[in-house]
Amino acid sequence: MKRILPIVILFITFFTTSAQTEDAWVYFNDKPSEATYIANPLTMLSQRALDRRARYNITLDIRDVPIEASYITQVKNATGITVLAKSKWLNALHVQGTQTDINNLLTFSFVSSVEFANKLLNQSGKKKVITQYTSRSNDKLDFTTDFNYGNAANQIQMLKGNVLHQNNYTGQGMQIAIIDAGFPNVDTYAAFQRMRDNNQILGGYDFVNRSTNFYTGHYHGMAVLSTIAGYIDNQFVGTAPDAEFYLFISEDVTQEAPIEESLWVEAAEKADSLGVDVINTSLGYTTFDNPNYNYTYADMNGSTTFISRGAEIAFSRGMILVNAAGNEGTSAWHYISAPADASSVLSIGAVDPSGTIASFSSYGPTADNRIKPDVCAEGASVYIIDSFGNIATSNGTSFASPIMTGVVACLWQAFPDKTNAEITHLIKQSAHLYSTPTDQEGYGIPNFESIYNSLAVVDTEIPVTELSLYPNPTEGLVNVAFPAQTETVKISIYNLLGKLVLTETLTRNNPSTSISNLSSGLYMAQLLYDNKIKVIKILKK
Repeated sequence: MKRILPIVILFITFFTTSAQTEDAWVYFNDKPSEATYIANPLTMLSQRALDRRARYNITLDIRDVPIEASYITQVKNATGITVLAKSKWLNALHVQGTQTDINNLLTFSFVSSVEFANKLLNQSGKKKVITQYTSRSNDKLDFTTDFNYGNAANQIQMLKGNVLHQNNYTGQGMQIAIIDAGFPNVDTYAAFQRMRDNNQILGGYDFVNRSTNFYTGHYHGMAVLSTIAGYIDNQFVGTAPDAEFYLFISEDVTQEAPIEESLWVEAAEKADSLGVDVINTSLGYTTFDNPNYNYTYADMNGSTTFISRGAEIAFSRGMILVNAAGNEGTSAWHYISAPADASSVLSIGAVDPSGTIASFSSYGPTADNRIKPDVCAEGASVYIIDSFGNIATSNGTSFASPIMTGVVACLWQAFPDKTNAEITHLIKQSAHLYSTPTDQEGYGIPNFESIYNSLAVVDTEIPVTELSLYPNPTEGLVNVAFPAQTETVKISIYNLLGKLVLTETLTRNNPSTSISNLSSGLYMAQLLYDNKIKVIKILKK
């Protein structure tokens, strides 16, 4: 009997596992209606979205095409399957069902693969050591009332974003999507009265409850929004007070589950279709209520999680994505979360009002050894509008991210010809630790005044008919002004003794480099382009 017992236990365990409800993504092979949709783009995207694609030479492709409706219907009608979300970008449905019922979907000829949230159930999945970290408590808001209103100016002045405001770049004409946990009282609180009066709230959606009422849910999203668009005369001003907003709820605060990743991707797809310029996300995912779904540090490589893959596609559509790095700096899991690990996402760490890194701010690098977070903004003792509609202080990269988002939108408003890749690259290069990044601060605190001044110089003083460098003299950032016919430039910088101190190939989408690590003095820059060589003297301050 003792020899049979282990087999019985194994059978019971297998039966229980195979019968329990699982989360999975079902991927499809194709989109049979691709040609029809591509020929009729307004059936997929708004005119504003199409205008953005045209402005940055982004062609429509199969990812823009909706999922084949008949595929969705057949999966919905399959035995034991519940469809919870869909993604046209990834051509996938998020489903729930037993392992057996989900695997039975592979019998459909149009299904290419199934990916279980529990990697142990994937045929090609690797077994992982499951360690559950308690991280959600660190994401809660910790308010303290503080009526020293003058200090609220510090969070924009630290980034020199006030210089953009002084030049009348306050976000007007820019559209920002906030994807978060809820926006209660945005329709009633005085801090958002200016937004309402100016019709700056363009719409929104509650993806969690499939409801058009987005003035609901957890106040986290409302507090996040306040750092960008909140306005109380002479007391509180957000970083992009004249921007327009879409408010999307994807986070369900009653649980931590993989469906939230899929809902975020749905929200990002909606933002893209509407023509949104910048997305702020003060959310991150590493662990779940079901520990079998937990991610490991190895998964923080920018390409494993569903949400990070969606974020990369969002960037490829022409938007800028700004994401909180996470608040796990002092916990057992002290790394960034997804989608902050995605390569193209501008991931934001938190510093205190003096510019010192906050201990709670999550660390990089990514699992594949990329610098993350990218840059930092104030996120400790930061001023927000709290759940009672009052000015208060709070802590978290949740607020560092939207503070940065607003300034990013103002910068892009000033230079709309720049691509999302150019803008994010310039932001990183302007940061004070660009030459010596750290695991917790990334490239440090960016300087939007220096970016603005350098771009304003080339726009107003340098006719781009021949290749040139700016600013010159420079404190460290060196930009190449590309003539129309030039696509790449190899820049080699020599000191006055003829020693090569820097060489790099720059492109039209990546036109900048840094000499911040060089001593002050005169250097010679040799520029190789279009089978030509040009030498320019450059002065490092």
